[in-house]
Amino acid sequence: MDSLPQEDLDKISALLDQREKDLLVDINREANQRDDYAQLATEAPDPGDSAFADLSTDLDNAAIGRDVVELRAIRRAKEHIENGSYGTCMDCSEAIPIERLMAQPIAERCARCQQIFEKSHPASGRGASL
Repeated sequence: MDSLPQEDLDKISALLDQREKDLLVDINREANQRDDYAQLATEAPDPGDSAFADLSTDLDNAAIGRDVVELRAIRRAKEHIENGSYGTCMDCSEAIPIERLMAQPIAERCARCQQIFEKSHPASGRGASL
């Protein structure tokens, strides 16, 4: 596979860096909210308040989990940029189009292989068209 032009890699790296910063802020905020809801759940005098606090804590935990998965994907993408393998589909080894990479910098598969993966792994939890 031909490597991507440095200009494109620089743009993608900047996108990855910004998204990583945003995710770290989100994770920190969500963790603080979770702690606030957990405190409310233990102090809640009313079963409805307690149930709401429990639900909110569960939702925040899910959001943090989703963000951590994306953060790991960003770090994998950065590793691939560093070792020169970025932009190669992990399934078919073909080049992932630059338009796809600009839209989804953590894409590890070309669109065709991603569709096949999503059909064969419906419960993968990876979300649509990563």
